Amino acid sequence: MRSVTHRTYPELVAALAAAQKTTRGAPLYSRLVNRPLGRRLAALAHLAGATPDQVTAVSAVATFAGIAAIALAPAGAWWWGAVVAALLVLGYALDAADGQLARLRGGGSVAGEWLDHVVDAAKIATVHLAVAVGAWRAGVDGPWLLVPLGFSAVASTWFFTIILNDHLTRLAGGRDGQAAVAADPGARGGRAGARGLARSLAALPADYGAWCLVLATLGWPGVFRPLYTLLAVGFTAITAASMVAWRRRILTAS
Repeated sequence: MRSVTHRTYPELVAALAAAQKTTRGAPLYSRLVNRPLGRRLAALAHLAGATPDQVTAVSAVATFAGIAAIALAPAGAWWWGAVVAALLVLGYALDAADGQLARLRGGGSVAGEWLDHVVDAAKIATVHLAVAVGAWRAGVDGPWLLVPLGFSAVASTWFFTIILNDHLTRLAGGRDGQAAVAADPGARGGRAGARGLARSLAALPADYGAWCLVLATLGWPGVFRPLYTLLAVGFTAITAASMVAWRRRILTAS
């Protein structure tokens, strides 16, 4: 078997696909778009000699350029949402690529994980604050501004709780969720696959990629605001249900 250093682009993509963590229950956008795109970008980055931290930095530049574009959206520019979505989709794909590149290079570092989480935490909070700023600049001064502000609060709480769950699981010496799923024989089979697809669809409001696609309609406020509101409601419902399940799991483990 040839070393990773001497593999071609198709070989690198195939190796990453084979090592891909389970997609069971992952949101549909992540399964079908972000992870495949991320591994292709990871293979390109590896061939270019880039490090995972450099990929994370490029991801942050693309992401925060997109977030700034949300806040600065000019009135009447119907195409502006496409620019925003393109930047955020690229940033999200690169966010997936940095971890996959780390696996190609033999594993990531604690410092790299720290940097990745810092960037994620910042984008989760600021993307919705940017929506509020952009709406205010467009002349919206009514109750709708509470939607992105509330979305930001819920999303930040959700993200912090996910990191806290992972930390507490590690302290307890438990396996991470992905390893447990991979070792579960019940994860295979048509019925399990159908359940996984249903979970993926149900989790779509919690997928950053779905947020990116909704933001593509930013130039049409009459379309964007109802869609964004539905996304916020769905995400809040998922977060509430997740908090109940996570709390029960922590109580059981303690």
